Amino acid sequence: MGQEEPAERAQWGRQIEFIFTLVGYAVGLGNVWRFPYLCYKNGGGAFLIPYVICLIFIGIPIFGLEVSFGQFGGKGPISIWYINPAMKGIGYAGVLVSIVISIYYDVIIAWGLYYFFASMTDVVPWSKCSQCECLTFGKNVTPGYDNATGINCTGWTGDPKSSSEIYYKEVVLQQTASIAETGDINWQVMLCNLLAWLIVLIVLAKGIQSLGKVVYFTATFPYILLTILLIRGAMLDGAIDGVTFYLTPKWERLTDATVWSDAAVQIFFSLSACQGGLVAMSSYNKFSNNVLRDAIMIPVINCLTSFYAGFVVFSTLGYMANIREVPVANVTTGGTGLAFIAYPEALSNMPITPLWSVLFFIMLCTLGFSSQFSIVETVMTAMIDEFPQYISTPKRKLLFRASVCLGAFLLGLPIVTQSGSYLLDLVDSYILGFPTLFIALFELIAISYIYGYSNFAKDVEAMVGRKPYIYFTISWLVISPLLILAVIVFKGIQYEPLTAKGEPVWAEVIGWFVAMSPVAIIVIVFLWYTCQNGIWQRLLELNMHSDEWRERRNLSTLTHLHVPTAGRINLGYTTESEPANGGYSMDVKPSLSQDGGTDSNIGNQDSGYVPYFMDPDKSLAEHERQRTYQEESTKF
Repeated sequence: MGQEEPAERAQWGRQIEFIFTLVGYAVGLGNVWRFPYLCYKNGGGAFLIPYVICLIFIGIPIFGLEVSFGQFGGKGPISIWYINPAMKGIGYAGVLVSIVISIYYDVIIAWGLYYFFASMTDVVPWSKCSQCECLTFGKNVTPGYDNATGINCTGWTGDPKSSSEIYYKEVVLQQTASIAETGDINWQVMLCNLLAWLIVLIVLAKGIQSLGKVVYFTATFPYILLTILLIRGAMLDGAIDGVTFYLTPKWERLTDATVWSDAAVQIFFSLSACQGGLVAMSSYNKFSNNVLRDAIMIPVINCLTSFYAGFVVFSTLGYMANIREVPVANVTTGGTGLAFIAYPEALSNMPITPLWSVLFFIMLCTLGFSSQFSIVETVMTAMIDEFPQYISTPKRKLLFRASVCLGAFLLGLPIVTQSGSYLLDLVDSYILGFPTLFIALFELIAISYIYGYSNFAKDVEAMVGRKPYIYFTISWLVISPLLILAVIVFKGIQYEPLTAKGEPVWAEVIGWFVAMSPVAIIVIVFLWYTCQNGIWQRLLELNMHSDEWRERRNLSTLTHLHVPTAGRINLGYTTESEPANGGYSMDVKPSLSQDGGTDSNIGNQDSGYVPYFMDPDKSLAEHERQRTYQEESTKF
């Protein structure tokens, strides 16, 4: 039976494996390039204020809700919605978000692997310059003949570019001019992507048994490399300028709603919330694990890591600004360019460049894999728990895991074309905004209001011996839903169509399809489930006129319009011994009096009208609903 399955469910070998897994899951590539770039874009230290506020009132509460939910339910992110089968779409939506992220996230890891292999040489290739774009980059001189390379740039009028940017776009990505020009498959990047998926498959071949051992390395090793790179960065000329820019707030930026919106979205991305992963990983916990402690500790560790990584990045940006003799604010572009353009350029100016490059890209790949392992395991766990009848034996599970990795690799082929980087940025910008925000909002409503906070508080108390802190109570019931709703509204107001930026219409269609698919699946599953279980009948009942309304006709002098008052049909049943819909008779049903209590004389009342809220079928229906609770959760 499905109820006996949790007893056989695998668990973490040690609780520290769960901690390391969630730290590795939350601490990823976004800590190295996305968080520092958002600080860079949104006023340096000023961004830290909305970031911390969103962490306290959105990040930690959502994180705590999901890990508590997963640990108590003991199932994957889809199957766990036997708590409320009609809201099962929330689980499907989170898994869909994880599928999309895993596809393009692996391509970013593939870029890191490409650079890692390219670093194993005496002179790193992105330090070489044989074009006028890079020979004139960062130099306030008139283009002319370069004695070192023998290249004549006299009369050249193009836009200067760094050699690292040229290498990234023209060699690694082989990038076309726009997303509209697809180009060919980049075979080098495709092979690196295949290698990355093979590594994922090897690590996840046995599920959490193998993942729990690998995270000892993937969750700790990046901190060692970050520290080494920070020490090296602090010794560079101009490093203090970068750190000063990082920590000095531009207070006027706090009045910009975009800054707050970016902070909220970054919290979801950074903590990997509302993607099904937190529920999946915590479902392997022991029932008595102190989940309230973990719910505060892990998000704080993650955000402190982002803050720590910011020093590594900005000390390097300060060094680059010093070399180019430009302000730190003008050093680099955002997005992945921070990791694959700005940082490699800084590395190429350091002594023993290949060594630092190898260390940096090992760290980058390790950070990527530590998150990717958990993202993909989330998808696998969800499907294995939801369809155990098809994926039961170890052989079938291994075959299924291999199929997931192969399928994701094939779906990622468009992203390894020459226009793939544009597609990656498009999907990344749309999947991390509205979908995760809506999932969080629906999750809070489903658990805190539909299931009920008091019930959930008792669930938490059953696990840890106490109810949630008042901080969680207020956040789950009031603060987090309101803040998330506000962010959704602000993002909607601030949205700028891609077509206004010169992008083709089909690109915007793809973006909105990616963004709305997780939201739509929540609605579709809700309607599918509730329609199958009588919502239309209930809607008909609620919209059907009452007998009291019809009896008003009896006030007319036209007697042919009068209606009988005994034995009439009312909302599917009558006050006679046999209901119109063939249910139980009144002498069998529990009777209700006008105040809602039992009353054996209700059948003798003058009026045959029984209001909807006094429906005597309710107690029987509730008993039937409880009996079929588990079966209903597997219908979709």
